[in-house]
Amino acid sequence: MLRGIKKATPLGEIEILDAHAHFFSHRFFQTLASQSNELKQLENPFEKIAEKTGWEMPSPDPVDLATRWQAELDRHSVSAALLIASVPGDEESVAKAIAAFPDRFRGGFFFDPTQPTAEQRARRAFNDLGLSVACLFPAMHSYSVSDCEGANIVAAIASEKPGRAVFVHCGALSVGVRKKLDLPCHFDLTKSSPLDLHKLAKRYPNTKFIIPHFGAGLFRETLMVADLCPNIYLDTSGTNQWIKYDPSLTNLTQIFRRAIEVVGYDRLLFGTDSSFFPRGWNASVLEAQINSLLEIKADDKQVASVLGANLRSLVA
Repeated sequence: MLRGIKKATPLGEIEILDAHAHFFSHRFFQTLASQSNELKQLENPFEKIAEKTGWEMPSPDPVDLATRWQAELDRHSVSAALLIASVPGDEESVAKAIAAFPDRFRGGFFFDPTQPTAEQRARRAFNDLGLSVACLFPAMHSYSVSDCEGANIVAAIASEKPGRAVFVHCGALSVGVRKKLDLPCHFDLTKSSPLDLHKLAKRYPNTKFIIPHFGAGLFRETLMVADLCPNIYLDTSGTNQWIKYDPSLTNLTQIFRRAIEVVGYDRLLFGTDSSFFPRGWNASVLEAQINSLLEIKADDKQVASVLGANLRSLVA
């Protein structure tokens, strides 16, 4: 059971659950270093990574990083967070974080469904490691979820028990840490349309799907598919800078208003896209989103749904 902590906001005491926080573990940085000709030749690539990014490097024990995240949530009066393993094969790091703090974290795993071991990995992550959300990045791994066998497999597995979901990154994809480390970003945006999710979501109506960042620039398409599929949720995470791609939108409040007109309050999941230290949990995202919800005159119950209650019912 996730702990119920409430945070003082302009709308009163509200429980905050973050649906989108990256767990940048020791294994995560090891994986990135192995992809760099420069870094993999160094005796201690972590020093160079810290120099290039300005970030703190985690210890080899994921529980140390989980402890840091727990303290960070406490500092901001955040009840819980979905921690996402951010490279394939790092499921164990997040699983150890959840095992250490089961009342504060749920886990997501970065999943490539094109691999021959896709079903085995998905079952292990959900069943043995107790993770809650499979995170798909079609543009990164160059497949369409509409016809990928592995995507169908993970959607089917997710439907077997409550408390599971499939996250599908759509729209523009930019991985800041890869740019900082001069790593290639060979992403195929032709595979990242939210419309590709329509067939999969219809085929597995009992599976909950999450599109992060309001579709990351493909907002119209995201609203279309979410309107047609009541098992699709939208995550509000990040600064939503993709707004520059849509001349019909000028601010975050407009994004929220249009999303709520289509999917209502019950299918929006608050998220920050927090990831690294020393920045830690990105409180400015919460402030901006609360201001937008105030502007559209959402009531206390509606705000509470977006900021925490929806995620609690989805993965708790």
